[in-house]
Amino acid sequence: MKKILLLVCVALVSFSMESQINTPQPSPSSKLIQKVGLTDVTIEYSRPSMRGRTIFGDLVPYDKLWRTGANSRTKITFSEDVTIDGQEVKAGSYAIFTKPSAESWEVYFYAETTGGAIPQNWDDSKVAAKTTAQVHALPVDIQSFTIDIDDLSANGATLGMLWERAYVGVKFEVPTDAAVAKNIDRVLNGPGAGDYYAAAVYYSNAGKDINKAKEWMDKAMAMTKKPAFWQLRQQSLIQAKTGDKKAAIATAKKSLAAAEEAGNTDYVKLNKDSLKEWGAM
Repeated sequence: MKKILLLVCVALVSFSMESQINTPQPSPSSKLIQKVGLTDVTIEYSRPSMRGRTIFGDLVPYDKLWRTGANSRTKITFSEDVTIDGQEVKAGSYAIFTKPSAESWEVYFYAETTGGAIPQNWDDSKVAAKTTAQVHALPVDIQSFTIDIDDLSANGATLGMLWERAYVGVKFEVPTDAAVAKNIDRVLNGPGAGDYYAAAVYYSNAGKDINKAKEWMDKAMAMTKKPAFWQLRQQSLIQAKTGDKKAAIATAKKSLAAAEEAGNTDYVKLNKDSLKEWGAM
């Protein structure tokens, strides 16, 4: 019995030692990050190689869904909404599934990225976009499956997939014009209430020019139709730091009333403590 236990232990130790040996992956993982206009596009996938095999129509059958890579689902992430073949795809991550044929591929952007293969229960409602792309013949073999982002412009690019002697490209558009126009409007129209508020609170908390903080806070409140209790709280603190205790008390009372209405006990207590400190309670 002792001999059997000893042999088992030796075998386990040997297996453990062997499992710590690092070897190259047959289909190594790859990560591509590309800025397209103002949109970040990230692709994570595995890259199988030909290794003397016939790929399309054999290893990858025609007219059947393919996970478009190896090991796990290929994932693409857009930092902003994009448009694929006239279909709006919301910012987020998607699995890329394809259905290759000799002349064209069907390409699917699927909203479920986890899992190693094709979903057992395909859900059409999770297809964010579907398009068909033509196959272009290449003059040489591409030994390892490759995904790239080509034809870069300020407003879009092409998602390219290459393997064996096949190239397939899927064009997508990014909302650069709309984003730039929004930024231009914001800058030319001047800072908004949120910008003034954030600057004022930073200056106050960092012990910088408190009069400048008050100026910015006054602008923020003037631009805000109905200030929230936490905004009024910050305004009262800045007023107190400038020595305007009367204004600080009046603002703190407004913050207290708004906090009580919202049921926020933390801000109720903070305002009451300040009002006591300033001799108003």
